[in-house]
Amino acid sequence: MITTVLAFLLTLGVLIVVHEYGHYRVAVACGVKVLRFSIGFGRVVFTRKLGKDQTEFVLSALPLGGYVRMLDEREGPVAPHELERAFNRRPLWQRALVVVAGPAANLALAVLLYGAAQWVGVQEPKAVLSAPVAESPAARAGMRSGDWVREWSDDGMNWSPVLSLSDLRWRATDAALESRRLHLAVTDRAGRGRREVVLDTAALQTREVDAQLMRRLGLGAPYSEPVLGEVKSGGAGAAAGLKAGDRVLRVDDVPVPDAQTLRDRIRMAVRGNAGVPMQWRIERAGQAMDVTVTPKVVAGSGNDAAPIGRIEAFVGQAPEMVLVRQGPIDGLATGLQRTVDMSVLTVKMLGRMVIGQASLKNLSGPLTIADYAGQSVQQGLAYYLAFLALVSVSLGVLNLLPLPMLDGGHLMYYFFEAVTGRPVPERWLDRLQRGGIALLLVMMSVALFNDVARILGLH
Repeated sequence: MITTVLAFLLTLGVLIVVHEYGHYRVAVACGVKVLRFSIGFGRVVFTRKLGKDQTEFVLSALPLGGYVRMLDEREGPVAPHELERAFNRRPLWQRALVVVAGPAANLALAVLLYGAAQWVGVQEPKAVLSAPVAESPAARAGMRSGDWVREWSDDGMNWSPVLSLSDLRWRATDAALESRRLHLAVTDRAGRGRREVVLDTAALQTREVDAQLMRRLGLGAPYSEPVLGEVKSGGAGAAAGLKAGDRVLRVDDVPVPDAQTLRDRIRMAVRGNAGVPMQWRIERAGQAMDVTVTPKVVAGSGNDAAPIGRIEAFVGQAPEMVLVRQGPIDGLATGLQRTVDMSVLTVKMLGRMVIGQASLKNLSGPLTIADYAGQSVQQGLAYYLAFLALVSVSLGVLNLLPLPMLDGGHLMYYFFEAVTGRPVPERWLDRLQRGGIALLLVMMSVALFNDVARILGLH
């Protein structure tokens, strides 16, 4: 819990400081006098004046944002000798530059963070897959248990390497959201027998990016041998005589190619509220033997989930891992590409939510961010850097939306001024500001509801 809170505060602090510093640095460069640089809102807990303009640097009690207050005739009287340094007196292009500098700083930070994650390197599952779900795009394409995905392509001609399972999932998510075909070059686990398959994602009609998307595509769990790990004393597996190290060959006379297939068979061995006995053919110390296994029935996750079977044993071995690491130049190039890809994906998802083609369940709020921050810190530095980059991209893109109260809303006002030659009338500014506040409150409420629903297992 403490780790989650500290990681969340660090995430907010870094992103807010970078965003507001972008506004501050460009304002100073454009000759605008900055009165206050604040991290947080509400009661001031720390303040210090710095620089020739004695700018007040402030830390406030509510660290859920920040602001840069500049000299401006619309907010109070300005001395005649400082009129030239008032924000509202600066040329239109300079005002627009100051506004766009905050989101631009977040996007630039994302490039560096993604790059740094590549420099540090991260252990990720190798792109060797378990058997695809029946009737999924992967199954229809002819993929099978133990396939190692080596390359991907949009057109079947220009191929790029698949670095890891995470890399494959990213490519598949992008293709699914676009209902686009994804060409894959696969081999067996030893790298033999290269063949090409095509995932047709159009039939999915994907409305949201959730934990089940990869399973619906047929690109689920990484390949793992169907070997049992620890068997819990007193559990259903122990009652059947199973032991750690047992390799499962067949269940009810059907071959078991991998651990994920075995887990699925166990989960589905339920009739009503009772477990269905299964006939297992196992190999133990080089000897084949038959055992009858009756799983224990437990409640599934979520309100509408059906009961599932459990044998109270660890099923499968740890998947094979690969170290994904790049040098300074390649890492930055990857960081730039990933930032562009995530920015485009964010805009696409927001657009699809607006027109009803994507679910509002995709919106996340502070609780989800805090949870993911804590998880990524525990996984290692590279994971946390990548998470921080993802949130930085989201903050940068969201702030560029043409909504009042956001930086994009101010850019919208400046566009109106550039076209008409006059600023937006004050009465309209007031109306737009109120409408913007209402819209942001609705978005925040939906995001918070989604957070609570995820915590309670309702999504």
